[in-house]
Amino acid sequence: MKKKIAWIAGSVVFLLAVLLIGASNYFYNQGIKRGEQVELYSEEPVELPNSETDQELLAEAQDWFSVQSLAEIEMTSHDGLKLRAYYLQHPQASGKAVILAHGYRGYGQQMGDLAKFYYDHGFSLLMPDARGHGESQGDYIGYGWHDRLDIKGWIQRLIDDYKMKSIFLHGNSMGAASVLMTSGEDLPSQVKGIIADSGYTDASEELSHQLRHLYHLPAFPLISLTSGMTKLRAGYWFGEASAIEQVKDNTRPLFIIHGDQDELVPTEMAHRLYEAADSEKQLWIVPGAGHTDAYAAATAEFQKRLEAFIESALGI
Repeated sequence: MKKKIAWIAGSVVFLLAVLLIGASNYFYNQGIKRGEQVELYSEEPVELPNSETDQELLAEAQDWFSVQSLAEIEMTSHDGLKLRAYYLQHPQASGKAVILAHGYRGYGQQMGDLAKFYYDHGFSLLMPDARGHGESQGDYIGYGWHDRLDIKGWIQRLIDDYKMKSIFLHGNSMGAASVLMTSGEDLPSQVKGIIADSGYTDASEELSHQLRHLYHLPAFPLISLTSGMTKLRAGYWFGEASAIEQVKDNTRPLFIIHGDQDELVPTEMAHRLYEAADSEKQLWIVPGAGHTDAYAAATAEFQKRLEAFIESALGI
């Protein structure tokens, strides 16, 4: 009888283990492995409170970017991946550049809405495809962790090859988390400021949020198991990919932006990131804006605030 009970218990444990391993592999393929667009949890798109002036500014920016001729440049990452970026040199050779970091399963040129603003303020533009995205190599998504080292590489490229003296990092969503994670690294003095729009605190919290709302499942044990699968297949734990820990070591001026209607990355994460940062910092919660909607929702005010932030960071 005892042998039978032990056999049954062992079988249950084995089946449960197989089920959990299968589930972690499924969620790795859904959330981490490079591939097609996947469903993300978010509320229905909100009606943006943008004015006619905002709409005109945004349309003008989009029209301008659509006719620009961008150079394609490559870099080899610290772990041997060929990474691609799109570059537009400003003719004034002002020594200013911005790295525009895109979001989850996106690509560099999706940051084009912001390009005209920076170009009009004398900046050259660098828009990388993150590893595992666009034309860059990589078979997994780094959620900002390995991307922070890639951004450091692009910063050095701007300094070495283009003689840039003032560099800003500006990211949306996963790109925001990426520049926040970069902020905690030992950066060259040419990096003057960091702008993060709709960034998450860390990969574990963001993926737990998605798991609860998309699958109605608790974070434990699936997030821990998927994190282990990610360590085996991609080389990092979710807990490592922490913007909130990295900003504690940041010394550059920091501008955190978030919509108050953001359901994909909860707005409360912006408050926690702001509280964790110990550098010169600003927080702007944009009324009526959903995920990465701030620029479209309040274009004129966004530009005014961003201009003031840049001037302050440069000591103008």
